[in-house]
Amino acid sequence: MTLNLVKLCVGADSIEDLEAWIDFRRAEMRRAGVTPEHFHTTRMIPKRRDALLDGGSLYWVIKGNVQCRQRLIDIRPFTDEEGISRCRLVFEPEVVPTQWQPRRAFQGWRYLKASEAPADIASADAGLQALPPELRQELADLGLL
Repeated sequence: MTLNLVKLCVGADSIEDLEAWIDFRRAEMRRAGVTPEHFHTTRMIPKRRDALLDGGSLYWVIKGNVQCRQRLIDIRPFTDEEGISRCRLVFEPEVVPTQWQPRRAFQGWRYLKASEAPADIASADAGLQALPPELRQELADLGLL
């Protein structure tokens, strides 16, 4: 059974900010001669690895709302230079906009059942993505997204 993660996207004010950051990091990796991939390093290692890699995604909370997701393609535990166990969550670089879902602030990541995950924005709703991020936020605050 597919399982997802949800996490705060600290430092990004919009989906566009997240996409620009991903593009920047991948370009840095290419310049350094490293195979570009997008990952997030976390201290906690998900114990439900198989369910997460069975089509699961990480849903990003931006400005108090789940706004998008990235498909998980690998989970790589490792030990850093200080001897601390960590984990790299590796994603497809494509960011998929979702319907907005309000979320309170929390630390780390949380599991998210597939049945509780917001739906992807269908191509018919793609016009919403064309709106400026501030307007999308106002609409979400009013409960209209």
